[in-house]
Amino acid sequence: MWMWRAALCCMLLETCLHSARGLNMCMSGSATSCEECLLIHPSCAWCAQEEFGRGRSLTSRCDFSQNLQKRGCESRFIEFPTSSISILRNRPLSSKGSGSTQYDVVQIMPQKISLSLRPGDQTWFGLQVRQVEDYPVDLYYLMDLSLSMKDDLHTIRNLGTKLAEEMGKLTSNFRLGFGTFVDKNMSPFSYTAPKYQENPCNGYKLFPNCVPTFGFRHILSLTDKVDRFNEEVQKQMVSRNRDAPEGGFDAILQAAVCKEEIGWRKEAYHLLVFATDDVPHLALDGRLGGLVQPHDGRCHLNDKNEYSASTKMDYPSLALLGEKLAENNIFLIFAVTKRLYVIYKNFTALIPGTTVEILDQDSKNVIQLIITAYNNIRSKVELSVWDHPEDISLSFTATCQDGRPLPGLRKCADLMIGDTVSFNVSVEARGCPPRGADHSFTIKPVGFKDRLEVVVDYQCDCGCSRTAQTNSSICSSIGTYNCGTCHCEPGYLGARCECQEGEASSMYLSACREAEGKQICSGRGECSCNQCLCYESEFGKIYGSFCECDDFSCARHKGILCSGHGECHCGECKCHAGYIGDNCNCSMETSSCISGDGRMCHGRGNCVCGRCQCTEPGAFGDTCEKCPTCPDACGTKRECIECRLFNSGRLADNQTCQRLCKDEIITVETLKTDDPGAVLCLYKTDNDCVMKFTYSEHASGTSILTALKEPECGGGTDALTVLLAVVGSILLVGVVLLAVWKLVITVHDRREFARFQSARSRARYEMASNPLYKQPVSTHFVETDFNMYGKSYNGGVH
Repeated sequence: MWMWRAALCCMLLETCLHSARGLNMCMSGSATSCEECLLIHPSCAWCAQEEFGRGRSLTSRCDFSQNLQKRGCESRFIEFPTSSISILRNRPLSSKGSGSTQYDVVQIMPQKISLSLRPGDQTWFGLQVRQVEDYPVDLYYLMDLSLSMKDDLHTIRNLGTKLAEEMGKLTSNFRLGFGTFVDKNMSPFSYTAPKYQENPCNGYKLFPNCVPTFGFRHILSLTDKVDRFNEEVQKQMVSRNRDAPEGGFDAILQAAVCKEEIGWRKEAYHLLVFATDDVPHLALDGRLGGLVQPHDGRCHLNDKNEYSASTKMDYPSLALLGEKLAENNIFLIFAVTKRLYVIYKNFTALIPGTTVEILDQDSKNVIQLIITAYNNIRSKVELSVWDHPEDISLSFTATCQDGRPLPGLRKCADLMIGDTVSFNVSVEARGCPPRGADHSFTIKPVGFKDRLEVVVDYQCDCGCSRTAQTNSSICSSIGTYNCGTCHCEPGYLGARCECQEGEASSMYLSACREAEGKQICSGRGECSCNQCLCYESEFGKIYGSFCECDDFSCARHKGILCSGHGECHCGECKCHAGYIGDNCNCSMETSSCISGDGRMCHGRGNCVCGRCQCTEPGAFGDTCEKCPTCPDACGTKRECIECRLFNSGRLADNQTCQRLCKDEIITVETLKTDDPGAVLCLYKTDNDCVMKFTYSEHASGTSILTALKEPECGGGTDALTVLLAVVGSILLVGVVLLAVWKLVITVHDRREFARFQSARSRARYEMASNPLYKQPVSTHFVETDFNMYGKSYNGGVH
């Protein structure tokens, strides 16, 4: 109700502002008929009373409704259509999806409405969506069977039974199917030599036997007999292709469009699990093998349930893939290894209704992955618009579980199964379509079979036109009387077609001047029979009572008149709904400014003209989501780690935890910090443990948090223990130092004593050879010479 009041207040306010400025866009327009008057502005009305405006300009019949009444136009002659809404089908929402009435399950209300729209007149309607409990689920498991997936094939051999048990906790009606893919069996995508035709692994020592390469093979249609799934999986063998990318997108498209072969039920959720460990081939890659024909988006399964056009058509484009998945209400789940997460995360932004989960190297976590993805899908509702007419402007306001209107958003997240959310949709027709054009469109939640059909009727014709009179006597029998005015035959002019073209007089000329001293017909027309005939212009239309207006002299943006988001009326841009500014270049839409955590510009900027202007120093990105230098980066991520993993912290008891914390969180046993683009964060928990995590921001605006499963904790300590430990350590170090010193001194003394004893020993046994030792008795030889008895003797005395 408040939306209706707001729209009415805006219309009245706009009318008052125009009147206050002295600008009456109705009378200053070019309207010479009722239909032209209604197109000028939704507040303009037309007086079809015959005698009204006699002697005045024809455009005087086009005015505000209250002005027309003041000037004497009876209310029954005033043409003033307004937009209206009629509900054609409005069955109540269902609460459960199981049981015999599942074909009548309703998840959107109303189901069909009719809109009567006057161009330029904005109106509102509301709708509600509910994710019902125990809704049937069809799950098709599409697996990459290239050689690198051999370990994964062994892991899922009993997947059917285990998955049925887990899904049985969420729905009582579950069916499972199975299909496989490798790649196109042609060069350069696969080995094509004769020796590889039957066994592409020929000569490969690690795995010598495998089946021939194939594009897509449908193995098991959707069935509730899960043992069949296990049987078929156990029969499979891996194959081998040549290049790293796989042909998975070929397989996804066939699984989506081959509805009868796969067995998709209309009254069930359609889940397509795509398991691979490598990147896919994209459109135009097929030209490497000479495939120039684009994919036609059709089913091409032969009698062997194999994709027969694998070597005839190119890989499908992302746009075609998204269109076919949405057309068949299929939720695509990318189950990929960690190194491919960012690549496939970017794909989800281009393909509505898709999610991505991280698959272990051997697919051992595939069941938990599917359950997580299913719960994620069921926790959000997003509206999509089909067959949207170009001349209709739509804007959405979501009201989710917290009851707060969110303008510009068409989705709600963090819902519980059974929750009901509502949306207000603003509708405005910008013009009148060609007759015979399709006047309807559809609004449906992504992945739902339920939809809201909207039938549009344009209020472009006046009721008085139904009683138009040709060759009326009122129009001198040479014109058509329609809605109070005469439309003269060619060559005749005047309010009653009383003049012929070319007749002129001073009286007529004075009536063709806007004011004394002004040019006749503003210099852009000729005066004939009391009226201005405006010249034609190659730039656009010149109009007005005195040719004073045109539709090409308005402000431009990048060379485009009124930025392409408005209409030029007499030198002023009349902006379409959702745009403002002198040249209508400023969008009021805020959905592009909403960041992944649900905040406007990530809380680091303001949304101006539909784009974020970052105010936080160092912040950048489309939604200011990137800010390596922001001091609170680790702090913000910490709150999400606490509330999401441990249910603690400031957001633990706040329902906004799931709404604000949208980042993907990966838990690991050991944290690796070798990624140069990752930021390492640490914080101390309440029990004195240390929690470590890293986060990295990517070009897509998404963040990945990698955190330890449990904080790193040590034993508890107290002050006395620490003091005693420190004192004891000091004493111990002192004693050790003293002991070392004593040991060194002792060793040194013993070495010196040993050296002394050695010297003594040598002195005792080698005394005779000591040059310092002298005998106590010395001998000296003395020569003598004497003569005795006549003989000489020579001798010595000792």
